[in-house]
Amino acid sequence: MIVHLLDGTYELFRHFYGQRRFNQGKDAPFGAVNGVLHTVLEMIEDGATHIGVATDHVIESFRNGLWPDYKTSEGVERALLAQFHPLEIALGAMGIVVWPMTELEADDALASAAHLAAVDERVEKVSIWTPDKDLAQCVEDDRVVQVDRRARVIRNAQGVREKFGVDPRFIPDYLALVGDTSDGYPGIPGIGAVTAARLVNRHGPLESFPPDVLGTSRELALLFKDLATLRANAELFDDVDELEWRGPTEAFAECVRQLGDPRLLDRSRKAAAAPG
Repeated sequence: MIVHLLDGTYELFRHFYGQRRFNQGKDAPFGAVNGVLHTVLEMIEDGATHIGVATDHVIESFRNGLWPDYKTSEGVERALLAQFHPLEIALGAMGIVVWPMTELEADDALASAAHLAAVDERVEKVSIWTPDKDLAQCVEDDRVVQVDRRARVIRNAQGVREKFGVDPRFIPDYLALVGDTSDGYPGIPGIGAVTAARLVNRHGPLESFPPDVLGTSRELALLFKDLATLRANAELFDDVDELEWRGPTEAFAECVRQLGDPRLLDRSRKAAAAPG
């Protein structure tokens, strides 16, 4: 089997701003939610059988206590924030396993789910659907891959090396040096992508860097590495069979009525009735 892990937060943002190009600023109350549900159904129609979706139930996480400038919900539009919890409810009603994260982030859930699925010998491949740079650390050869829908590429370990210049296991070290503006930490001044890759390939993890390489920035770099390191120990499921989609629940009909998109119910029923 192939296990598909979807970044629900990213997908919600993607559909919200994608629809903005066509709705002239008149955001449908659940437009992004419906877009994500259609995306998941498209995956199922294309053959996906085992799916888990991670969401940020709240934007803030334990990392905000480590670095005061780490990303928060400040600046996120209300019309978008208002769709986070409805998405989680709708996914569950559609029969999709969803992990709403609070202390941890959705990315930590994806890392944890990938780890849990990859140790199961029945799993042929784990596909993590997100373009987020930090998820590249979870890639393992051709077994755990990152699907970047935006760039239309699937990255195995070699793909990660080609994009970032370092092995997947060194992505936290690399990001600590170059920073991640989307997460709110700047990296180390004067170190760009090329230099960061060269230093990591020469010295290995930040902890192995000679003292003079980072100088007074060493402790800051180690803090940024801690921010970039995904926690992969969340106990999300006991068996990958829990991720198998078995069709929409009885609650989905009422959910669809509230969402205002009857196509979702018809499409989900047809997908559930399709021969496996």
